[in-house]
Amino acid sequence: MLFAVGFALLAAFLFAASASLQQHAAHRENYANEAATGTGPTRDRWVVVRALIRLVRRLIRTPLWLVGWLTNLFGFGVQALALFFGSVALVQPLLVTQLLFALPMGSAARRRWPHTRDWVAAASICGGLIVFLAVRGVAPIEDQAERARLILCGLATVIAVGVLVLASAGRPPLVHAILVSVAAGLCFAVSAAMIKLTSDDLLHRGVAATALDWPGYALAASTLSGLMLEQGAFAAGSLPSAVTAMTITNPIASYLIGVLAFGVLPPESVGQLAGLAGAGALICMGALGLAHSPIVRPDPPGEVARTAEKVPSARDLPGTV
Repeated sequence: MLFAVGFALLAAFLFAASASLQQHAAHRENYANEAATGTGPTRDRWVVVRALIRLVRRLIRTPLWLVGWLTNLFGFGVQALALFFGSVALVQPLLVTQLLFALPMGSAARRRWPHTRDWVAAASICGGLIVFLAVRGVAPIEDQAERARLILCGLATVIAVGVLVLASAGRPPLVHAILVSVAAGLCFAVSAAMIKLTSDDLLHRGVAATALDWPGYALAASTLSGLMLEQGAFAAGSLPSAVTAMTITNPIASYLIGVLAFGVLPPESVGQLAGLAGAGALICMGALGLAHSPIVRPDPPGEVARTAEKVPSARDLPGTV
């Protein structure tokens, strides 16, 4: 369990660094206006897919985004190590700590000390994780995949993601960002399950057998889909809601996949159920608070240059709220 927790926290740090770079690159694009075209009763629901493809084409030519993508790729490798030592239902909730790592990163970049509400939100996430790990029977350590059930979970996720993406066409930025972010969170939850299966195949069956098995291809499809949707959420212009929806959807969906497809036993006693509910409430409240902090999200387009030139005032010095 110690190795699983350690690698999960390292992966969260890498994902936080990657998200910061990718957010700054994607937020400068005109994706929100492109995805909002075709509103009305006859709106083109496929406009979101075309806008996402155009967005990714532009981003892959952006050096800042490419650095973030490489960092994200390394994070997936570390996440695979965490999933080797622990269950999907244990590792994925720990990735919420990427918001904790984003707080000092954003604070250093802006030369601003976090507000009191930021520290309270961070403490809420830490408290929720402590409860999640400390209460016996809440955080499952081991799991065993049942492939038939995992296929059903994957098909259900594909349908849910498709419905969310089509429903997001022509919506206001806030609604669009939330719908696309939930879809991205579902994709990353499936990716975690596929990482678990693929890493097991590599270790026990070899490269050739892994190349002939379906989990590796499902992993590629879910990860690429999640990354594309994530960029759309970052570029939609409503980052706090996007980050909140994605951060909360991923661990919840992963925990459900763990129960439904990996034989993870859900809490049974009153104490375990109370611990799970309390941990979930604290983590969600903390994620909501940190995602809305101006420190962990990039400046609006046009503000980046002015932020870089800004001279810190007395209000921005450490110790000032």
